[in-house]
Amino acid sequence: MFDGFGQEAFAWFDGLESDNSREYWQRTRDVHERAVREPLEDLLMELGGDWKVFRQHRDLRFSPDKRPLKDRTYGHAGRLFVQISARGLYAGTGMYRTTPEQLERYRAAVGPELEAVLAASALDVAGAALKTAPRGYPRDHPQIELLRRKQLIVGRSLPPGPVSREEGLAFARGVCEASAPVSEWLDARVYGSW
Repeated sequence: MFDGFGQEAFAWFDGLESDNSREYWQRTRDVHERAVREPLEDLLMELGGDWKVFRQHRDLRFSPDKRPLKDRTYGHAGRLFVQISARGLYAGTGMYRTTPEQLERYRAAVGPELEAVLAASALDVAGAALKTAPRGYPRDHPQIELLRRKQLIVGRSLPPGPVSREEGLAFARGVCEASAPVSEWLDARVYGSW
């Protein structure tokens, strides 16, 4: 059962930011398991659906950045992505990895309806975007900010600090509920068959 995240979880990430080393991991692994990973697993299980927590170690094979650990611990329950880090607790969902065909369908469907759905969700919008207009679209298009997106992520954050059971569950379920119309829009226009 999810019991919340204590201050110890956020203190672990503060320590990681100042010492992202194998030695830090070996010295504090039990704290990470007890204060970070297990509560995140419990939260995702309670949210329901298929869930997974990803590994803490980074793949260093092709990266010039050789820090061994990720600066956040994250997982998903169904389509809801949840992460905890020194910056707090975050929950969100959306369009993350797309094929060229899906991105083309997304851009063809962008319009006032998507703007209204996003505004009604009252969630923060994030994700990778082009620096300029995509090929074939004018730079002064009324929805150019949405057209530039290669990812469309909607979510919300809680600041770092203890998160009670009630607060954590209400937060994650609230993001899930607020993001449902965005997910429905994406399913109908990007992921579904036209």
